[in-house]
Amino acid sequence: MPTRRVLVVDDEPTVRDVVAQYLRRDGHDVVEIGDGDEALRQLVADPPDLVVLDQMLPGTDGLEILRRLRTTSDVPVIMLTALAEEGDRVTGLEAGADDYVVKPFSPRELAARVNGVLRRATTREGDDGSGPTGQRVLEFDGLRIDRTAREVHLGDTLVEMTPKEFDLLTFLALSPRTVFSRADLLREVWQSSPDWQDPATVTVHVRRIRNKIEADPESPRWIATVWGVGYRFEP
Repeated sequence: MPTRRVLVVDDEPTVRDVVAQYLRRDGHDVVEIGDGDEALRQLVADPPDLVVLDQMLPGTDGLEILRRLRTTSDVPVIMLTALAEEGDRVTGLEAGADDYVVKPFSPRELAARVNGVLRRATTREGDDGSGPTGQRVLEFDGLRIDRTAREVHLGDTLVEMTPKEFDLLTFLALSPRTVFSRADLLREVWQSSPDWQDPATVTVHVRRIRNKIEADPESPRWIATVWGVGYRFEP
């Protein structure tokens, strides 16, 4: 994996230092910032390949930074927070976070998550869209998924999706009517597991996809919930 530039934003110097040490040991170029307003300036001036972002920051807080970032960029973001309630984690995921780590955390685990997210991004950049099935374009009744251009069309309308939303929708669509549990999807789409990542990550991303492609997200046409099991794509 090529050298990647990681922006670490946390107001605790000890946390920044430890995280940076582990990431530099893995060969990454790391920039450390302890203030939300400075982080916003840095994101504009010199965009990184990934952001490790604390939720509670002086100046602009992490959630607001994430919301602003998602209006212009799909750069992967891993949120750090001392808030352990599921509602707080879901808030970060709904704002567009790719992953969520609760303090106190293992620096080794965080470094592994960073490398996993970057590895998937590198694979995505080099993917010609053919994939294991050889299907570059997936077409269903009014829904078109172009794996080469990484675009989703609903009729004549281009549907804007984050990279992870696109990956999840494509994975499900490649195996119509196959039921996948949240653990399956964490493993296959996020290359993670419930031991490392909150299964609510999957729930939130499914909800976001439904809000974008379903005429009625409460009665979905494309992504069905199989209660007590998981999700499946309906062709």
